[in-house]
Amino acid sequence: MSSESEALAQSPPPNPLGGKTLIVDCQDPALYPRPSAALKEAGELDQIFVRAGVYEDKVFLADRPILLIGASRDAVQIFSRRGGPLYLQRVPSGRISGLTFRYIGSDQHSAMNILDSSCTVTQCRATDGILSGVVMYGPECRAAFIDNEVCGNRESGIFVFAGAQPRVADNVCRDNHHFGIAVRDPGSHPELVRNRCTDNWLSGMLVFHHAEALLLDNVCADNRHWGIVMTPETRLSPSREALAQTNVLTPNPRGALHVTETPLSEIGR
Repeated sequence: MSSESEALAQSPPPNPLGGKTLIVDCQDPALYPRPSAALKEAGELDQIFVRAGVYEDKVFLADRPILLIGASRDAVQIFSRRGGPLYLQRVPSGRISGLTFRYIGSDQHSAMNILDSSCTVTQCRATDGILSGVVMYGPECRAAFIDNEVCGNRESGIFVFAGAQPRVADNVCRDNHHFGIAVRDPGSHPELVRNRCTDNWLSGMLVFHHAEALLLDNVCADNRHWGIVMTPETRLSPSREALAQTNVLTPNPRGALHVTETPLSEIGR
């Protein structure tokens, strides 16, 4: 990267809300040392910009908007040993972008937790979760999760459950130990559009336990089992018979689509 590009990456973008911009820089004692420290002092119209660096932190936000922007997901890493590094609860609006969230502890936590929130998460990375990398849940969850990388998590990449209805589009979900994307429970109904689920250790996608989903233009290929696994009672749009025409579901060693009452039998559940 040229010196001009490096300087640009370290400069905050304009605040679209017109408020202040609080800058986080772990190397500059005159600025905020961690994102959570800036969040404590930020107003609802303020933007937080995180410069390049590795930050041990836990970002928790509830019942207020967020505007948290990092220099880029390759330049900024937020990690936590005690719980997931990002937890959003009833966040009504806002944007998180340009950050990598990494969980490095040994307990059962995810890299990103999004409960009943409607903000946008884009151009981020979620990795090393002991559970799924990203969990989106709750009947009021309408988050937009767009153009992210979700990789190297111990269960699935993205897990949508408990009635959540997010838009999940243009993400790369690869090298997760279970599925690239999993959807569970009555009332859960995500829009799954143009995601690439590849190189996962089970199948590209799983839809089960009365869940519904819209699936369009996804690529579920080069996984260890099937392209998509589903249980018989799930409801997909387009229909099960048309999925292979509206999504790329091959090649996978076991085939494109598998319908079974026991989708988790191979992991002992």
